[in-house]
Amino acid sequence: MATDESELTASLVREGMARLGRRLRAERIGHGLSLSRLSLLGLLSRNGPMTATAMAAAERLQPQSLTRMLARLENDGLIVRRQDAADRRQVLIDITDEGVAVLDEDTLRREAWLAKVMAERLTPTECELLRLAAGLMERLADG
Repeated sequence: MATDESELTASLVREGMARLGRRLRAERIGHGLSLSRLSLLGLLSRNGPMTATAMAAAERLQPQSLTRMLARLENDGLIVRRQDAADRRQVLIDITDEGVAVLDEDTLRREAWLAKVMAERLTPTECELLRLAAGLMERLADG
């Protein structure tokens, strides 16, 4: 059961993450990809080839929404579809080299901004606290 203190902390963490997220989105490059499509590219980059069903489950998307996003990514040359060699009934979706390049450019730009701002505004101790907090946020996200 949540206490008043844990509810306050949860609110502060959520608000801080939301504000930082908005600021990081402002640093995105102008490639015309929605956050949802970038998220799909990131999923494929991290996990390797996946079926559309697995992608929809991982991203909590409706199949119809995923189908439209995948069509646009494929038309842009950022993903490819191919039959699964082990199970010819399955179609696997994979990120292309161009998709990796777009994702990397977007990520590097935002991470460079964040590293610069952290170095300018935070002490080494505060940076270490953020590193620890990042691990905790990962644990919470997996829970």
